[in-house]
Amino acid sequence: MAKVKITQVRSKIRRPGNQKKTLEALGLRRIGQVVEHEGTPSIMGMIKTVEHLISVEEI
Repeated sequence: MAKVKITQVRSKIRRPGNQKKTLEALGLRRIGQVVEHEGTPSIMGMIKTVEHLISVEEI
């Protein structure tokens, strides 16, 4: 699987609880923070849930 680099670009304030929890599960806690994950189906589903709050690029 390819690795993906995920950067939080928008705030989680005033977002539904499931989106806040998804960001936390991805390891994102603040704007500008970058994490790397394997592109597994579960991670890709999490990315889909919060795609409007993050930017994603494949490595």
